Amino acid sequence: MQSVLDLLHQTATSPWVYLVIFLVTAVDAFFPAVPGETVVITAGVFATGEGPDLAVVILVAALGALSGDHVSYGIGRRGGAHRVARLPADSRRRAGSEWARRAVDRRGGVILTTSRYVPGGRTAVTLTMGAVRYPLRSFLLFDAIATGSWAIYCGLLGYFGGIAFQRDPVRGVLAGVGLSVAITLLLEAARWLRRRAHRRAAAHR
Repeated sequence: MQSVLDLLHQTATSPWVYLVIFLVTAVDAFFPAVPGETVVITAGVFATGEGPDLAVVILVAALGALSGDHVSYGIGRRGGAHRVARLPADSRRRAGSEWARRAVDRRGGVILTTSRYVPGGRTAVTLTMGAVRYPLRSFLLFDAIATGSWAIYCGLLGYFGGIAFQRDPVRGVLAGVGLSVAITLLLEAARWLRRRAHRRAAAHR
């Protein structure tokens, strides 16, 4: 445990920590296996002591996530749009793509903002938005809101976890990550219940 604490402390107090945060949150946007939330939460925990500045952690995390989302959007725009255009007009995949386009046009900002809190979900949404050629200017606006709020959320989870466990930063990290996972599960449960209610309402019409 002490070796883990020493490693976390050395990383958090290193002048390279901001670069690590930027790179990890950027890659996490299009490769969900990378633990973006965990890195930001950990930095937030150590911001209560000799670690990085919390405001800079939040800013760098937001910029990293914003950059990564635009990479994902670009991948979708280059690859997905061409594949959709080649699909037969009466195919199911073409119909699904058209449905996704209409959904994004109607609720793109809300979908993009809420999906940022769902690991994996945000990658699917940004890829889809690129594939259906959602306007880049609107994507930038809503994604800035999404990544900014997400960075504040993760940074503060870590910061308050660090305050609660000042003498045991590892517990602070675990508490912050655990709370993040719990909130994500609650959001997913709420979405599932909402979809189920909509299906039931549609079946009774």
